[in-house]
Amino acid sequence: MGESISEATILNWLKNVGDSVEEDETILEVATDKVDSEVPSPCNGVISELLFQPNDVVEVGKVIAIIDGDANQSSEDENGKKGKQESTITETPIKPELSVRAESRTANSSDFKFKNSGDNDGFLSPLVISISQKENLTIEEVQSIAGTGDGGRIRKSDVMLYLKNRKYPLPSRPQSVAPKSSYNAPPISYVEGKDRIVEMDRMRTMIADHMVYSKHTSPHVTSYIEVDVTNLVDWRNKAKHEFLEKYGEKLTFTPIFVEAVAKAIQEYPMINVSVDGKKIVVHKDVNVGMATALPSGNLIVPVVRNANEKNLLGLAKNVNHLAHSARNNALKPDEIGGSTFTISNVGTFGSLMGTPIINQPEVAILALGIIKKRPEVITTEKGDEIAIRSMMYLSLSFDHRVVDGFLGGSFLRKVGDELEAFDSNRET
Repeated sequence: MGESISEATILNWLKNVGDSVEEDETILEVATDKVDSEVPSPCNGVISELLFQPNDVVEVGKVIAIIDGDANQSSEDENGKKGKQESTITETPIKPELSVRAESRTANSSDFKFKNSGDNDGFLSPLVISISQKENLTIEEVQSIAGTGDGGRIRKSDVMLYLKNRKYPLPSRPQSVAPKSSYNAPPISYVEGKDRIVEMDRMRTMIADHMVYSKHTSPHVTSYIEVDVTNLVDWRNKAKHEFLEKYGEKLTFTPIFVEAVAKAIQEYPMINVSVDGKKIVVHKDVNVGMATALPSGNLIVPVVRNANEKNLLGLAKNVNHLAHSARNNALKPDEIGGSTFTISNVGTFGSLMGTPIINQPEVAILALGIIKKRPEVITTEKGDEIAIRSMMYLSLSFDHRVVDGFLGGSFLRKVGDELEAFDSNRET
């Protein structure tokens, strides 16, 4: 379900105990704070036991059902020959020494029941699991292997090729646990018949937990700058109709903001990192998440992958697709995970500026305020003059454990410079 997902809620079982299932046939629907998804069967067989019920919240790695592969009896084919039964994927018991190692935890099948990585579907064959355990591969290493099997599944040959070219093991990411507080929350007064109680929905509850976790984890610092985006606004107003007619895509400000952020990250790559204990993981890919409001009022963060490798047209297509999918609750798991930096356009709601909370496990998030016209003093060939300019505030919240004021301020200034230096004569 993505590297940032730690649990999922079972929405609905599509199969019951005693039902036959085929490999890759959908057997249940699950939901996280980001997206609802279908889960396929890893093998052919008959469901012998369901371990959780609808609305149960299940941690990543938990076994949720037992499928008996031996229950499918071979049938006679048209020539009277018995059909060949494919071998099924069985559950490998979790060895204690494999589940608690701090530096490098080797892979077992239960680690991939809810995890989806790259193009593979997260399910591993017993042979792949056995090789991974024997070679002391970490979970992250196995997940990084590109699968060449059906649906992107990892095959033995894929693992052997990885081992042949393996340079160093990747450490398994330790789980951070926020310390429990002894503070007793003050009571909340409630007037029956006057006040009303509204239960948080599942998504809002998970968002709340994620926000509290982020504030406990990262010491937040926020820096602000003001930028003159007059040239950018004038160009976009002139180009948006031609852009739509030429490419069939709407030209919003978001792809322009993503482009500026991607350029700034390339100059200041240490803003594109995550913290793993006392190690800093510097991400090569520039995957920009964009906070998007859902019709329910909740927020979701679809991801523009490899933003630094796309031109403005490519960014516009990607942004429009993600925004449309978010509004229609049609985002796929690989479209909402793996961001390395996030932007939040608080100006959409009329806010002048904001102090956003970092989207873990990232170390910085950029908020873009509303663009407002107002009189400003500018320097011209004739000297200082007062002119009507389009102005906008940018605010960057960053994790002060690894991002100091110099880096945070320099990166923020670079984003501002990119927006202010926008070429008003740029071709669409």
